[in-house]
Amino acid sequence: MTDVRVELLGPFEVRNPDGAVVEVPGARLRALLAALALEPGRIVTRARLVDWIWGQRPPADEVNALQALVSRLRR
Repeated sequence: MTDVRVELLGPFEVRNPDGAVVEVPGARLRALLAALALEPGRIVTRARLVDWIWGQRPPADEVNALQALVSRLRR
């Protein structure tokens, strides 16, 4: 696993180990990454991630929607 630095205060930025900025396109991808970055080394439940990303308007198929975001983030 590659270490990255996620900067949440001020402009949202993700940096690779060399310090170069890595683009994370889309508000939902950034929300997913921020939620995970706030809980380093801990398990974050699906329900908590769905609430963080979609709030009061979760998708009908939240399991697949969240899995799709995780897959995109890994790429």
